[in-house]
Amino acid sequence: MAVQEMEKQAPTPPGFGPVAWLRWTWRTLTSMKTALLLLFLFALGSIPGSLIPQRGVEPDKVAQIYLNDPVRAEWYQRFQLFDVFNSVWFAAIYLLLFTSLVGCIVPRTTTYFKELRRRPPAAPRHLSRLPHHTVLDEGLTVEVAARRLRKLRFRVETGDGWVSAEKGFLRETGNLLFHVSLLGLLVAVGIGAVFGYRGNVLVVEDEGFANTVAAYDRFMPGNQVSAESLEPFSFTLDEFKASYQVGGDPTKIGQPLDFSAHLKVKDAPGAPQRDYELKVNEPLEINGTQTYLIGNGYAPFFRITDGKGQVAFEGAVPCLIEFPATRVSGCVLKAPDAQPGQLGFLMRFLPTVAPAQGGGFTSSFPGDLMPRVQVLGAFTGDFGVRSGRPQSVYELAPPEIMKKLKPLVMGSTAPKPLAPGQSFDLPDGLGKLEFVAVKEWMTLQIAYDPGRVPALLAAGLATVSIVFSLVIRRRRVFVRVKDGTAEVGGLTRTEGSAAGFAEEFADIVKVLSAGDKDVR
Repeated sequence: MAVQEMEKQAPTPPGFGPVAWLRWTWRTLTSMKTALLLLFLFALGSIPGSLIPQRGVEPDKVAQIYLNDPVRAEWYQRFQLFDVFNSVWFAAIYLLLFTSLVGCIVPRTTTYFKELRRRPPAAPRHLSRLPHHTVLDEGLTVEVAARRLRKLRFRVETGDGWVSAEKGFLRETGNLLFHVSLLGLLVAVGIGAVFGYRGNVLVVEDEGFANTVAAYDRFMPGNQVSAESLEPFSFTLDEFKASYQVGGDPTKIGQPLDFSAHLKVKDAPGAPQRDYELKVNEPLEINGTQTYLIGNGYAPFFRITDGKGQVAFEGAVPCLIEFPATRVSGCVLKAPDAQPGQLGFLMRFLPTVAPAQGGGFTSSFPGDLMPRVQVLGAFTGDFGVRSGRPQSVYELAPPEIMKKLKPLVMGSTAPKPLAPGQSFDLPDGLGKLEFVAVKEWMTLQIAYDPGRVPALLAAGLATVSIVFSLVIRRRRVFVRVKDGTAEVGGLTRTEGSAAGFAEEFADIVKVLSAGDKDVR
């Protein structure tokens, strides 16, 4: 009965309430294991951005995936894999890692400065129990041992018959700086995302570009970027050159050797024009804004004369690469102003035409040695260009409209692949299609990132600090002098470095037993 009454009177332990849950969540988030896990997820989440084409870097390849495999493209889009670094899940990892690092750094910094002010502890009474131990009979005194250890750059503390010395604080410094540099790297990335911008544009030979928002095919500004923030430069693509291997090892024929774009650049509206050769990994930089060459392809130049004898279309048509090895490309041409009906064509560009196995035509080389255009289909009707609904330039019309279009049955008038300068007449007096010449296009990424230099400095600091953290070890040396005999002991405070400290301890003992000679 007494036991039961005592159990009833005993206080009930407090429950795990909201405050306790918040404390547990914060401790878990700011633990070293969580920080390492988030850092691993951060690196793992970057892999899809390298393997899957990104809209901000390769919009033409993204469009090609939508054309070839719309189901896979839809799943990629659902998980934001075409915009990995702008996705919600990547931003969540980024913010959690940032919070975790701040929670790790603040207490570690406090502990670090406390350690810097703390003097070495007193020497243990029994040095023989330390991992490294020896006895000297040369009559070493406390004052001499302290002086010699200071010359070895130890922090020294002396007492009644003992000397305590400590060294290797740069290890903790490197550890802390590594975490600070990771935080600085995240801050630099954030600065670039808020105050920087990126954009993509496709430019055909003999055409120009001015750095304005309207000129971009895709523009991704930071939150603090306005139209006035853009650097007012412009350029014209004078000529694009691509070279491919033509001899030697047959397995390497057709491999790309070099890509270069010859530009006429104006750094500002009133600035003089200058020549610049843009190459891969050699961007054009103007006041911090960098222009990168990221892709190229062919843009056949066509002229369409409608049934009334009017030129309904005249210009270059960028073609989407279907087979990178030979640069066989698909082209879509629309002439919405043609009369009496709109005209559209599905075509294939062959840089170096050759017979295909099983009939038809293909390309045997990526360079335009024998360019031809093969007309795959011709259509007339309302393509929905003026409906206000956005359309891809690489699609003739949306699927529901394509079903309503009237295909032009060319019959015996269907042409063989057209060479530059050749043309063919459309049936029913609808006009004429002429393949005039071959031009090339290039895709550019134009980026301004004010966090680029801070990120580079943070990455360099992280590299140096991690070297300090891995190479330098924390170690202590103790000396006890009694009755003319000096006892020396040593240990390390770093796991796994005891074996490496044995040689250093032997050298320290030699210095301490150097007689009356001063150590230089």
